[in-house]
Amino acid sequence: MILLVAAMIGTFFRKRRMAISFIASAIVFTLLAGFSNFGAVLIAPLENRFERAVLPDGLDTILVLGGSTYGRISAARGVTELNSAGDRFMEAVTLAQRFPQAKIVFSGGSGLLVPEIETEAESAERLFVQLGIDRSRLVLEGRSRNTAENAAFTANVLKDSRNIALVTSAFHMPRSVGLFRAQGVEVFAWPTDYQGSGNERFGLNLDDPALNLEVLTVAMREWIGLVAYKLTGRIGDILPAPRQ
Repeated sequence: MILLVAAMIGTFFRKRRMAISFIASAIVFTLLAGFSNFGAVLIAPLENRFERAVLPDGLDTILVLGGSTYGRISAARGVTELNSAGDRFMEAVTLAQRFPQAKIVFSGGSGLLVPEIETEAESAERLFVQLGIDRSRLVLEGRSRNTAENAAFTANVLKDSRNIALVTSAFHMPRSVGLFRAQGVEVFAWPTDYQGSGNERFGLNLDDPALNLEVLTVAMREWIGLVAYKLTGRIGDILPAPRQ
């Protein structure tokens, strides 16, 4: 879209060559994004950065980040409607069964400019209870609108926790770990919701252009977020590394 807008501006100022070059670039980029595994290649370094940690027997907190429900649909239907990041809930419940002494801290409000009727924390509470998690184990934070606020608003809740498992999408783990470290909170990474196999070499992929575009969109947004957070001083490294 940016390239097409640039082409329109070039046309308005009668810069024919510039307009044609932008249109050609837009076509090439769209074909590259839709009919290759460019997105999977771009997202692989993010997803491969953190492997699943060896969790201690004394795990006392399972920290789950929002971003996996459709608030408006959930509120209207009275259900918890999951998006493609719904694996976060499945892994959280699996860990809750494995560590029955651990509390579950869920952090998620609404990231939309116009707040939704129901926060993610409310949707999460309903789903966790339906899946058999005792309500007394849940600690819900429903104000955060982004990952930086996830970390800032839960840091105080986590101050008494010794061993914390962080459950979020694999591509989202580096930025999340960096933000929690900035709040003085160390976590054991438990990535989920993988978008690629992690060992792709660039090539054509004609099976599902819509999925290719979606993966590339996620990868670009996450890399931009990492750079922006580094430049604004919110994280220490552009690509935070696992703790030793």
